[in-house]
Amino acid sequence: MANRKYTKEFKDSTIQLALNSTESVLKIGADLDVNPKTIYNWIREYKIANNIPVVSIGKSTTSSNNVVKETQENELKRLRAENIYYPKKSRQLFRNSYSHLTLLPYETFSLDLT
Repeated sequence: MANRKYTKEFKDSTIQLALNSTESVLKIGADLDVNPKTIYNWIREYKIANNIPVVSIGKSTTSSNNVVKETQENELKRLRAENIYYPKKSRQLFRNSYSHLTLLPYETFSLDLT
């Protein structure tokens, strides 16, 4: 896989193949004799150019931070709704009714049914 220039048509068809195929980018790169990192860069550039959200794994990006923030906001809304729906006393009763459960490592679980 030498350092070479690729035509726009080749890049576009490779991007579409990678996005619409069940094959991995690694396999597509091996089949086309293109470095998979190059294909990932083309996909990222394509998504940015077409306003498609780009989520990078292992890197903190604005779009991935927005996803985390949205998830946290949804959980906060759910918890606030639960706090309104379940009165304080019923939450305490619920907690007390399961106090007999003993949490152990995942291989062992003890349940006292008496």
